[in-house]
Amino acid sequence: MYVVTVTFEPHPGQMDAFLPLMLDNARRSLEDEPGCHRFDVCLSADRNSVFLYELYTDEAAFAAHVETPHFKAFDVAVADMVRQKSVNIYELV
Repeated sequence: MYVVTVTFEPHPGQMDAFLPLMLDNARRSLEDEPGCHRFDVCLSADRNSVFLYELYTDEAAFAAHVETPHFKAFDVAVADMVRQKSVNIYELV
């Protein structure tokens, strides 16, 4: 399995706009993508960052995810809201 973790730090005051878009992206990924097995959205206690834990069948399934219309729309919609984003890739062992 292919694991992707992402941490988003929205600009101050943007979390209320960012979070519903993130949750919709996660929901649609799970519903519409057979290669997406898990998509957890975690909000930090201070509400300043969002951590994602995503699990895909393989790298090709993740590559398909980033090409979906719902992901592309999400990515454009949040581009100006996000101060920092970090992505890490792992293999589930």
